[in-house]
Amino acid sequence: MIWNETIECMPREDMRKLQSIRLRQVVERVYHNTPFYRRKMQELGLTPEDIQSIDDIAKLPFTVKQDLRDNYPFGLMAVPMSEIVRLHASSGTTGKPIVVGYTRKDLSIWKEAVARCLYAYGISKQDLVQVSYGYGLFTGGLGLHAGVEQIGGTVIPMSSGNTQKQIQLMHDFGAKALACTPSYALFLAEAIKDSGIPRENFQLKVGIFGAEPWTENMRKEIEEKLGIKAYDIYGLTEITGPGVGCECEYQGGTHLWEDHFYPEIIDPETLQPVEPGHPGELVFTTLTKEGMPMIRYRTRDLTALHYEKCACGRTAVRMDRILGRSDDMLIIRGVNVFPSQVEAVILELEEFEPHYLIVVDRVNNTDTFEVQVEVRSEFYTDEMGKLLAMQKKIADRMQSVIGLRPTVKLVEPRSIERSQGKAKRVIDKRKFV
Repeated sequence: MIWNETIECMPREDMRKLQSIRLRQVVERVYHNTPFYRRKMQELGLTPEDIQSIDDIAKLPFTVKQDLRDNYPFGLMAVPMSEIVRLHASSGTTGKPIVVGYTRKDLSIWKEAVARCLYAYGISKQDLVQVSYGYGLFTGGLGLHAGVEQIGGTVIPMSSGNTQKQIQLMHDFGAKALACTPSYALFLAEAIKDSGIPRENFQLKVGIFGAEPWTENMRKEIEEKLGIKAYDIYGLTEITGPGVGCECEYQGGTHLWEDHFYPEIIDPETLQPVEPGHPGELVFTTLTKEGMPMIRYRTRDLTALHYEKCACGRTAVRMDRILGRSDDMLIIRGVNVFPSQVEAVILELEEFEPHYLIVVDRVNNTDTFEVQVEVRSEFYTDEMGKLLAMQKKIADRMQSVIGLRPTVKLVEPRSIERSQGKAKRVIDKRKFV
Protein backbone atom coordinates (compact mmCIF):
# COMPACT_ATOMS: atom_id res chain seq x y z
CA MET A 1 0.00 0.00 0.00
CA ILE A 2 1.12 3.56 -0.71
CA TRP A 3 -0.19 6.51 1.30
CA ASN A 4 1.04 9.41 -0.86
CA GLU A 5 1.69 8.03 -4.35
CA THR A 6 2.53 11.41 -5.90
CA ILE A 7 5.47 11.92 -3.54
CA GLU A 8 6.51 8.36 -2.76
CA CYS A 9 6.74 7.44 -6.47
CA MET A 10 7.84 10.81 -7.84
CA PRO A 11 10.40 10.66 -10.70
CA ARG A 12 13.87 11.59 -9.46
CA GLU A 13 14.18 14.67 -11.68
CA ASP A 14 10.88 16.04 -10.33
CA MET A 15 11.95 15.29 -6.76
CA ARG A 16 15.18 17.25 -7.24
CA LYS A 17 13.23 20.22 -8.57
CA LEU A 18 10.96 20.12 -5.51
CA GLN A 19 13.97 19.80 -3.20
CA SER A 20 15.65 22.77 -4.87
CA ILE A 21 12.60 24.99 -4.33
CA ARG A 22 12.31 23.93 -0.69
CA LEU A 23 16.03 24.28 0.01
CA ARG A 24 15.99 27.88 -1.22
CA GLN A 25 13.01 28.58 1.03
CA VAL A 26 14.51 27.06 4.18
CA VAL A 27 17.87 28.77 3.65
CA GLU A 28 16.08 32.11 3.29
CA ARG A 29 14.13 31.37 6.47
CA VAL A 30 17.09 30.48 8.69
CA TYR A 31 19.30 33.27 7.33
CA HIS A 32 16.78 35.92 8.34
CA ASN A 33 15.27 34.29 11.44
CA THR A 34 18.03 32.25 13.14
CA PRO A 35 21.11 34.26 14.19
CA PHE A 36 23.17 31.07 14.57
CA TYR A 37 22.74 30.11 10.91
CA ARG A 38 23.12 33.68 9.65
CA ARG A 39 26.45 33.92 11.45
CA LYS A 40 27.61 30.51 10.15
CA MET A 41 26.74 31.47 6.57
CA GLN A 42 28.36 34.89 6.86
CA GLU A 43 31.57 33.25 8.12
CA LEU A 44 31.62 31.30 4.84
CA GLY A 45 30.76 34.40 2.80
CA LEU A 46 27.36 32.95 1.84
CA THR A 47 24.03 34.67 1.29
CA PRO A 48 20.71 33.00 0.44
CA GLU A 49 21.19 34.03 -3.21
CA ASP A 50 24.17 31.64 -3.41
CA ILE A 51 21.83 28.67 -2.96
CA GLN A 52 19.90 28.17 -6.19
CA SER A 53 19.44 24.38 -6.36
CA ILE A 54 19.81 21.23 -4.31
CA ASP A 55 23.27 20.83 -5.86
CA ASP A 56 24.38 23.89 -3.88
CA ILE A 57 23.72 22.21 -0.54
CA ALA A 58 27.41 21.29 -0.17
CA LYS A 59 28.19 25.02 0.16
CA LEU A 60 26.23 25.22 3.42
CA PRO A 61 27.75 24.72 6.89
CA PHE A 62 27.21 21.59 8.97
CA THR A 63 25.26 21.51 12.23
CA VAL A 64 26.34 19.19 15.06
CA LYS A 65 24.73 18.14 18.33
CA GLN A 66 26.94 20.51 20.34
CA ASP A 67 25.43 23.43 18.41
CA LEU A 68 22.00 22.46 19.75
CA ARG A 69 23.36 22.28 23.30
CA ASP A 70 25.17 25.61 22.94
CA ASN A 71 21.89 27.24 21.87
CA TYR A 72 19.82 25.60 24.62
CA PRO A 73 16.91 25.91 25.02
CA PHE A 74 15.37 28.02 22.22
CA GLY A 75 18.27 29.65 20.37
CA LEU A 76 17.74 27.74 17.11
CA MET A 77 14.03 28.49 16.73
CA ALA A 78 13.18 30.20 13.43
CA VAL A 79 9.75 31.45 14.55
CA PRO A 80 8.54 33.34 17.64
CA MET A 81 7.77 31.08 20.59
CA SER A 82 4.12 32.08 20.22
CA GLU A 83 4.06 29.90 17.07
CA ILE A 84 5.64 26.87 18.78
CA VAL A 85 2.82 24.55 19.83
CA ARG A 86 4.90 21.65 21.18
CA LEU A 87 8.38 20.96 22.55
CA HIS A 88 10.22 17.65 22.56
CA ALA A 89 13.64 16.88 23.98
CA SER A 90 16.24 14.14 24.15
CA SER A 91 17.10 12.57 27.48
CA GLY A 92 20.16 14.74 28.01
CA THR A 93 22.11 11.94 29.68
CA THR A 94 25.40 13.30 28.33
CA GLY A 95 24.74 16.99 28.94
CA LYS A 96 21.97 19.49 28.33
CA PRO A 97 19.01 17.93 26.52
CA ILE A 98 18.43 18.58 22.84
CA VAL A 99 15.26 20.71 22.64
CA VAL A 100 13.16 20.83 19.47
CA GLY A 101 10.16 23.05 18.78
CA TYR A 102 7.26 22.33 16.41
CA THR A 103 4.74 24.63 14.78
CA ARG A 104 1.27 23.40 13.93
CA LYS A 105 2.42 22.81 10.34
CA ASP A 106 5.46 20.85 11.57
CA LEU A 107 3.19 18.49 13.50
CA SER A 108 0.98 18.07 10.44
CA ILE A 109 3.97 17.12 8.26
CA TRP A 110 5.28 14.76 10.95
CA LYS A 111 2.06 12.78 11.26
CA GLU A 112 1.75 12.58 7.46
CA ALA A 113 5.27 11.12 7.28
CA VAL A 114 4.41 8.53 9.94
CA ALA A 115 1.19 7.70 8.04
CA ARG A 116 3.29 6.86 4.97
CA CYS A 117 5.26 4.42 7.14
CA LEU A 118 2.16 2.75 8.58
CA TYR A 119 0.71 2.16 5.12
CA ALA A 120 4.05 0.70 3.99
CA TYR A 121 3.70 -1.83 6.84
CA GLY A 122 0.21 -2.79 5.64
CA ILE A 123 -1.63 -0.99 8.45
CA SER A 124 -4.93 0.76 7.68
CA LYS A 125 -7.85 2.41 9.45
CA GLN A 126 -9.27 -1.00 10.30
CA ASP A 127 -6.31 -1.84 12.55
CA LEU A 128 -5.39 -1.37 16.21
CA VAL A 129 -1.83 -0.27 16.97
CA GLN A 130 -0.34 -0.63 20.46
CA VAL A 131 2.13 2.21 20.95
CA SER A 132 4.63 1.09 23.59
CA TYR A 133 7.23 3.77 22.99
CA GLY A 134 7.59 6.24 25.84
CA TYR A 135 5.26 9.24 25.77
CA GLY A 136 6.31 12.67 27.00
CA LEU A 137 9.43 14.53 25.86
CA PHE A 138 10.65 11.48 23.90
CA THR A 139 9.29 11.68 20.34
CA GLY A 140 8.46 7.99 19.93
CA GLY A 141 5.11 7.69 21.66
CA LEU A 142 3.38 10.84 20.46
CA GLY A 143 4.92 10.52 16.99
CA LEU A 144 3.46 7.05 16.34
CA HIS A 145 0.23 8.03 18.11
CA ALA A 146 -0.42 10.92 15.72
CA GLY A 147 0.42 8.82 12.68
CA VAL A 148 -2.09 6.11 13.62
CA GLU A 149 -4.78 8.73 14.12
CA GLN A 150 -3.86 10.28 10.74
CA ILE A 151 -4.66 7.06 8.87
CA GLY A 152 -7.82 6.57 10.93
CA GLY A 153 -6.52 3.57 12.85
CA THR A 154 -7.13 2.89 16.54
CA VAL A 155 -4.35 3.80 18.98
CA ILE A 156 -3.73 1.85 22.18
CA PRO A 157 -1.54 4.45 23.96
CA MET A 158 0.26 2.12 26.37
CA SER A 159 3.61 3.94 26.61
CA SER A 160 6.53 1.85 27.93
CA GLY A 161 6.63 -0.34 31.02
CA ASN A 162 3.82 -2.17 32.89
CA THR A 163 4.56 -5.31 30.90
CA GLN A 164 1.74 -7.46 32.26
CA LYS A 165 -0.83 -4.84 31.30
CA GLN A 166 0.84 -4.55 27.88
CA ILE A 167 0.29 -8.26 27.28
CA GLN A 168 -3.25 -8.30 28.66
CA LEU A 169 -4.50 -5.42 26.53
CA MET A 170 -2.59 -6.54 23.44
CA HIS A 171 -4.46 -9.84 23.76
CA ASP A 172 -7.86 -8.54 24.83
CA PHE A 173 -8.04 -5.61 22.38
CA GLY A 174 -6.66 -7.60 19.45
CA ALA A 175 -3.79 -5.31 18.49
CA LYS A 176 -2.50 -5.97 14.98
CA ALA A 177 0.68 -3.92 15.38
CA LEU A 178 3.15 -3.23 18.19
CA ALA A 179 5.40 -0.14 18.19
CA CYS A 180 8.36 -0.14 20.60
CA THR A 181 12.14 -0.58 20.73
CA PRO A 182 13.41 -3.92 19.40
CA SER A 183 14.99 -4.77 22.76
CA TYR A 184 11.63 -4.26 24.50
CA ALA A 185 9.94 -6.42 21.85
CA LEU A 186 12.24 -9.29 22.87
CA PHE A 187 11.42 -8.64 26.51
CA LEU A 188 7.69 -8.74 25.70
CA ALA A 189 8.20 -12.00 23.79
CA GLU A 190 9.69 -13.59 26.91
CA ALA A 191 6.87 -12.22 29.05
CA ILE A 192 4.20 -13.55 26.65
CA LYS A 193 5.80 -16.98 26.84
CA ASP A 194 5.70 -16.81 30.64
CA SER A 195 2.10 -15.55 30.69
CA GLY A 196 0.68 -18.89 29.66
CA ILE A 197 -1.44 -17.29 26.91
CA PRO A 198 -0.75 -19.20 23.66
CA ARG A 199 0.93 -17.00 21.11
CA GLU A 200 -1.63 -17.96 18.47
CA ASN A 201 -4.33 -16.33 20.64
CA PHE A 202 -2.83 -12.92 19.84
CA GLN A 203 -3.75 -11.06 16.64
CA LEU A 204 -0.35 -9.39 16.42
CA LYS A 205 1.02 -9.38 12.86
CA VAL A 206 3.31 -6.33 12.55
CA GLY A 207 6.14 -4.87 14.62
CA ILE A 208 7.26 -1.23 14.25
CA PHE A 209 10.68 -1.04 15.82
CA GLY A 210 13.21 1.78 16.10
CA ALA A 211 14.98 4.21 18.47
CA GLU A 212 18.05 1.96 18.71
CA PRO A 213 20.26 0.09 16.20
CA TRP A 214 19.28 -3.52 15.57
CA THR A 215 20.59 -6.20 13.28
CA GLU A 216 19.05 -8.47 10.66
CA ASN A 217 19.63 -11.39 13.02
CA MET A 218 17.69 -9.61 15.76
CA ARG A 219 14.85 -9.09 13.29
CA LYS A 220 14.69 -12.85 12.68
CA GLU A 221 14.75 -13.50 16.42
CA ILE A 222 11.84 -11.12 17.06
CA GLU A 223 9.81 -12.44 14.13
CA GLU A 224 10.24 -16.01 15.29
CA LYS A 225 9.43 -15.33 18.95
CA LEU A 226 6.42 -13.06 18.32
CA GLY A 227 5.19 -14.61 15.08
CA ILE A 228 5.12 -11.24 13.29
CA LYS A 229 6.79 -9.32 10.46
CA ALA A 230 9.21 -6.84 12.02
CA TYR A 231 9.82 -3.49 10.30
CA ASP A 232 12.31 -0.73 10.97
CA ILE A 233 11.15 2.85 11.48
CA TYR A 234 13.81 5.55 11.42
CA GLY A 235 13.87 8.97 12.99
CA LEU A 236 15.70 11.26 15.34
CA THR A 237 14.53 14.04 17.63
CA GLU A 238 16.64 16.70 15.94
CA ILE A 239 14.97 16.14 12.56
CA THR A 240 11.39 15.39 13.65
CA GLY A 241 11.13 12.02 15.44
CA PRO A 242 10.02 8.62 14.10
CA GLY A 243 8.80 8.71 10.51
CA VAL A 244 11.82 10.21 8.77
CA GLY A 245 11.83 6.90 6.93
CA CYS A 246 10.67 3.29 7.03
CA GLU A 247 10.90 -0.08 5.34
CA CYS A 248 8.36 -1.35 2.82
CA GLU A 249 7.11 -4.91 2.46
CA TYR A 250 10.27 -5.87 0.54
CA GLN A 251 12.52 -4.81 3.44
CA GLY A 252 15.26 -3.87 0.99
CA GLY A 253 16.28 -0.74 2.89
CA THR A 254 14.62 2.18 4.64
CA HIS A 255 12.77 4.60 2.34
CA LEU A 256 13.54 8.18 3.44
CA TRP A 257 10.89 10.86 2.88
CA GLU A 258 13.30 13.12 1.03
CA ASP A 259 10.67 15.70 0.10
CA HIS A 260 10.91 16.81 3.76
CA PHE A 261 14.26 15.45 4.97
CA TYR A 262 17.09 15.71 2.43
CA PRO A 263 19.78 13.06 3.06
CA GLU A 264 23.48 13.15 2.23
CA ILE A 265 26.29 10.70 2.95
CA ILE A 266 29.69 12.18 3.81
CA ASP A 267 33.04 10.77 4.81
CA PRO A 268 33.12 11.47 8.58
CA GLU A 269 36.85 12.23 8.41
CA THR A 270 37.10 14.46 5.32
CA LEU A 271 33.45 15.71 5.43
CA GLN A 272 33.32 15.29 1.65
CA PRO A 273 30.34 13.63 -0.13
CA VAL A 274 30.66 9.95 -0.99
CA GLU A 275 29.27 8.15 -4.03
CA PRO A 276 25.78 6.58 -3.86
CA GLY A 277 25.94 3.07 -2.44
CA HIS A 278 29.12 3.77 -0.47
CA PRO A 279 28.99 3.90 3.35
CA GLY A 280 29.55 7.03 5.37
CA GLU A 281 27.87 9.36 7.85
CA LEU A 282 24.25 10.35 7.28
CA VAL A 283 23.51 14.10 7.14
CA PHE A 284 20.02 15.64 7.02
CA THR A 285 18.62 19.00 6.00
CA THR A 286 14.97 19.65 6.89
CA LEU A 287 13.35 21.16 3.81
CA THR A 288 9.92 22.07 5.21
CA LYS A 289 10.35 22.50 8.96
CA GLU A 290 9.22 25.88 10.29
CA GLY A 291 9.88 25.80 14.02
CA MET A 292 13.47 24.64 14.17
CA PRO A 293 14.97 23.85 10.76
CA MET A 294 18.20 21.85 10.64
CA ILE A 295 20.83 22.59 7.99
CA ARG A 296 23.17 19.68 7.17
CA TYR A 297 22.78 18.06 10.57
CA ARG A 298 25.41 15.37 11.20
CA THR A 299 23.51 12.41 12.64
CA ARG A 300 26.64 10.29 13.33
CA ASP A 301 24.66 7.33 11.93
CA LEU A 302 26.76 5.24 9.54
CA THR A 303 24.96 3.89 6.47
CA ALA A 304 24.70 4.13 2.65
CA LEU A 305 22.04 5.41 0.23
CA HIS A 306 20.60 3.72 -2.87
CA TYR A 307 18.61 5.61 -5.51
CA GLU A 308 17.32 2.77 -7.72
CA LYS A 309 13.55 2.34 -7.88
CA CYS A 310 12.32 -0.21 -5.31
CA ALA A 311 10.31 -3.32 -6.22
CA CYS A 312 7.41 -1.80 -4.25
CA GLY A 313 7.16 1.01 -6.83
CA ARG A 314 8.53 3.76 -4.58
CA THR A 315 11.31 5.95 -5.93
CA ALA A 316 12.10 7.40 -2.48
CA VAL A 317 15.78 6.83 -1.72
CA ARG A 318 16.59 3.73 0.35
CA MET A 319 18.99 3.70 3.28
CA ASP A 320 20.93 0.63 4.38
CA ARG A 321 20.47 -0.64 7.91
CA ILE A 322 22.39 1.58 10.34
CA LEU A 323 25.77 -0.04 11.02
CA GLY A 324 26.16 2.02 14.17
CA ARG A 325 26.99 5.56 15.16
CA SER A 326 30.39 7.08 14.63
CA ASP A 327 30.21 8.30 18.23
CA ASP A 328 29.13 4.82 19.46
CA MET A 329 32.16 3.20 17.87
CA LEU A 330 34.56 1.74 20.41
CA ILE A 331 38.28 1.80 19.68
CA ILE A 332 39.75 -1.15 21.56
CA ARG A 333 43.47 -1.75 21.17
CA GLY A 334 43.35 0.24 17.95
CA VAL A 335 40.49 -1.78 16.45
CA ASN A 336 37.13 -0.16 15.57
CA VAL A 337 34.34 -2.15 17.24
CA PHE A 338 30.60 -1.51 16.84
CA PRO A 339 28.12 -3.07 19.29
CA SER A 340 26.06 -4.14 16.27
CA GLN A 341 28.94 -6.41 15.16
CA VAL A 342 28.96 -8.13 18.53
CA GLU A 343 25.19 -8.53 18.40
CA ALA A 344 25.28 -10.02 14.91
CA VAL A 345 27.73 -12.73 16.04
CA ILE A 346 25.67 -13.60 19.12
CA LEU A 347 22.46 -13.88 17.15
CA GLU A 348 23.90 -16.21 14.51
CA LEU A 349 24.84 -18.80 17.16
CA GLU A 350 21.95 -20.92 18.43
CA GLU A 351 23.35 -21.40 21.94
CA PHE A 352 22.91 -17.76 22.99
CA GLU A 353 20.10 -15.37 23.82
CA PRO A 354 20.08 -11.90 22.17
CA HIS A 355 20.95 -10.26 25.49
CA TYR A 356 24.51 -9.16 26.06
CA LEU A 357 26.73 -6.55 27.70
CA ILE A 358 30.06 -5.25 26.44
CA VAL A 359 32.45 -4.15 29.21
CA VAL A 360 35.59 -2.25 28.22
CA ASP A 361 38.25 -1.26 30.74
CA ARG A 362 41.95 -0.41 30.89
CA VAL A 363 44.31 -2.48 33.03
CA ASN A 364 48.07 -1.76 33.14
CA ASN A 365 47.65 0.64 30.20
CA THR A 366 46.06 -2.10 28.05
CA ASP A 367 42.41 -2.18 26.94
CA THR A 368 40.33 -5.12 28.14
CA PHE A 369 37.33 -6.31 26.13
CA GLU A 370 34.71 -8.49 27.84
CA VAL A 371 31.43 -9.70 26.40
CA GLN A 372 28.83 -11.05 28.81
CA VAL A 373 26.21 -13.14 27.02
CA GLU A 374 23.25 -15.22 28.17
CA VAL A 375 23.17 -18.91 27.32
CA ARG A 376 19.78 -20.25 26.21
CA SER A 377 18.13 -22.38 28.87
CA GLU A 378 18.28 -25.56 26.74
CA PHE A 379 22.06 -25.17 26.38
CA TYR A 380 22.88 -23.98 29.90
CA THR A 381 24.83 -26.60 31.85
CA ASP A 382 27.10 -27.14 34.83
CA GLU A 383 29.51 -29.17 32.73
CA MET A 384 32.70 -27.14 32.52
CA GLY A 385 33.81 -28.77 29.29
CA LYS A 386 30.64 -27.75 27.43
CA LEU A 387 30.78 -24.18 28.79
CA LEU A 388 34.42 -23.82 27.73
CA ALA A 389 33.54 -25.12 24.26
CA MET A 390 30.77 -22.48 23.94
CA GLN A 391 33.13 -19.75 25.16
CA LYS A 392 35.72 -20.73 22.57
CA LYS A 393 33.11 -20.93 19.82
CA ILE A 394 31.82 -17.39 20.34
CA ALA A 395 35.28 -15.91 20.98
CA ASP A 396 36.63 -17.49 17.78
CA ARG A 397 33.71 -16.14 15.77
CA MET A 398 34.14 -12.62 17.18
CA GLN A 399 37.85 -12.73 16.42
CA SER A 400 36.97 -13.62 12.82
CA VAL A 401 34.32 -10.91 12.40
CA ILE A 402 35.73 -8.05 14.48
CA GLY A 403 39.46 -8.78 14.39
CA LEU A 404 39.68 -8.77 18.17
CA ARG A 405 39.23 -11.62 20.63
CA PRO A 406 37.11 -10.76 23.68
CA THR A 407 37.02 -12.40 27.05
CA VAL A 408 33.66 -14.15 26.97
CA LYS A 409 31.65 -14.50 30.18
CA LEU A 410 28.69 -16.88 29.86
CA VAL A 411 25.83 -16.05 32.22
CA GLU A 412 22.55 -17.70 33.15
CA PRO A 413 19.35 -17.06 31.19
CA ARG A 414 17.60 -13.79 32.15
CA SER A 415 20.49 -12.59 34.33
CA ILE A 416 21.31 -9.51 32.20
CA GLU A 417 19.06 -6.58 33.07
CA ARG A 418 16.20 -6.03 30.61
CA SER A 419 15.28 -2.62 29.26
CA GLN A 420 11.79 -1.21 28.74
CA GLY A 421 13.21 1.49 26.50
CA LYS A 422 16.57 1.75 24.79
CA ALA A 423 18.83 -1.13 25.79
CA LYS A 424 22.16 -0.35 27.48
CA ARG A 425 24.70 -2.56 25.73
CA VAL A 426 28.06 -0.98 26.59
CA ILE A 427 29.90 -0.07 29.78
CA ASP A 428 33.15 1.73 28.95
CA LYS A 429 35.01 2.16 32.22
CA ARG A 430 37.94 3.82 30.50
CA LYS A 431 36.02 7.09 30.44
CA PHE A 432 36.27 7.29 34.20
CA VAL A 433 39.94 6.41 34.54
